Amino acid sequence: MPDVRLASPQGKWILLTTVLGSSMAMLDSTVVNVALPRIGRDLDADLAALQWTVNAYLLTLAGLILLGGSLGDHYGRRKVFVIGVVWFAAASLLCGIAPNAGVLVAARALQGVGGALLTPGSLALIQASFHADDRGRAVGLWSGFGGIGAAVGPFLGGWLVDGPGWRWVFLLNVPLAVVCVPVALRHVPESDGRPSRSGATGIATGIATGSAAESAVGTAKDRPHARFDVLGAFLGALALALVTYALIEAPSGSVGVVSGAAVAGLAAGVAFVAVERRHPDPMLPLDIFASRQFTAVNLVTLCVYAAFGGFFFLSAVQLQVAVGWSALGAGTALLPTTVLMLLLSARSGELAERIGPRIPLTVGPLLCAAGMLLMLRVGPGASYAADVLPAVLVLGCGMVTLVAPLTATVLASVDVSRAGVASGVNNAAARAAGLVAVAALPLLTGMSAEAYRSATAFDEAFGRAMVLCAGVLVVGAVVAFTTVRRPAPDCRRPECRTHGSVLAPPLEGERAKGRLSLGDG
Repeated sequence: MPDVRLASPQGKWILLTTVLGSSMAMLDSTVVNVALPRIGRDLDADLAALQWTVNAYLLTLAGLILLGGSLGDHYGRRKVFVIGVVWFAAASLLCGIAPNAGVLVAARALQGVGGALLTPGSLALIQASFHADDRGRAVGLWSGFGGIGAAVGPFLGGWLVDGPGWRWVFLLNVPLAVVCVPVALRHVPESDGRPSRSGATGIATGIATGSAAESAVGTAKDRPHARFDVLGAFLGALALALVTYALIEAPSGSVGVVSGAAVAGLAAGVAFVAVERRHPDPMLPLDIFASRQFTAVNLVTLCVYAAFGGFFFLSAVQLQVAVGWSALGAGTALLPTTVLMLLLSARSGELAERIGPRIPLTVGPLLCAAGMLLMLRVGPGASYAADVLPAVLVLGCGMVTLVAPLTATVLASVDVSRAGVASGVNNAAARAAGLVAVAALPLLTGMSAEAYRSATAFDEAFGRAMVLCAGVLVVGAVVAFTTVRRPAPDCRRPECRTHGSVLAPPLEGERAKGRLSLGDG
């Protein structure tokens, strides 16, 4: 049984290394958008290259995060976490020295692979290491410090872009890894998904990140060497990649190539479903969607995080290109959304427990839609106090209202033994939704390849994009109002009460029979 106490020196080292590791991935997900206009100018890249700079990372992260946790179960969570940190840092170094957009995009895809290894591993290490009495507080501190990292990200990214240059947005990860890896190797105990000597189920990473899990908690003892669903992971990532390619290349690519990519992407998606249906240990167990509530909440997730992904991709560019602000000004302008999440997400979750999730999941998207419509006032000559701040505050209030109840409803909609896989599927769905939004919005709004170089052209397309994002949020609100119901009183409750990430819901583990369990190897 894990017995490290949070107040001990080892406990503090474990918390430090897991926060550093998860912060690397979280920082990159928030700071890169601020750097996009400068990257485009320095590398002479068109809008499609900037879309790929964002989406190459999201593609590999969303496609592999469902598989990443089970690697830790099999080979050791500390080992896979350290590999993920080193991989992420090496890819970041390659991003920082990239001579052209093609190399940068390839390096960003490699970053996503590292993120898929280290992101689930950081939470699993905490839950595998700490004594049961301290585990909840440790997870809370991990979540809170991660949120602070997300809040600092846009500000830090803007300062780096305006100062040393955009390459330092990526190079900053190298010294973080230099600190993180030795601490992990020296102070973090190794663990895997095999049962302990006492017969208790081991704490594994798989369910925390959405990897395959048996419906019974104790099956790890009988199946310690479950097979990896490599084919499923490949087909899922391939389907996302081909559809993304078709959307991004549609404005300028040949009809035959774009149509072929779209058809091949759909075929890969069908093959993915077929493989998951037959695989003994599927990456995505399809029977989890037998819960109507789980399916409905994931539809809400797709709508909400597609709008968020599109908003944060375009708004940082809009503030620099159309409004004329610096990268630092653009990054700081969006800070209130994360600050509100950090301050109020826990209280929002408590309110939803009292009144049920239906109202928060309906009102939250509507508030976010109103915030995005208020962004229509943000253009050349806009004032922060009169134009940007009201929009960002309304958007932030909407995010606070819906994110915590969304996570709680996902966990409550399935059996407690599958809470972790439900959380992982929901997290991956959110990232995939953002990926598709970044690919589709420029196409749907008529942005040209050089639109980000023209204040007028980008401002017009940005307005159309905000209307589309608001419409998607309204659809999410309607789905929530018509389908979401109050969960059973004894359902699984979220462990991460404080949340600061604006691009994906938090990962959650599984609590059963008085102890935490995150999967079965």
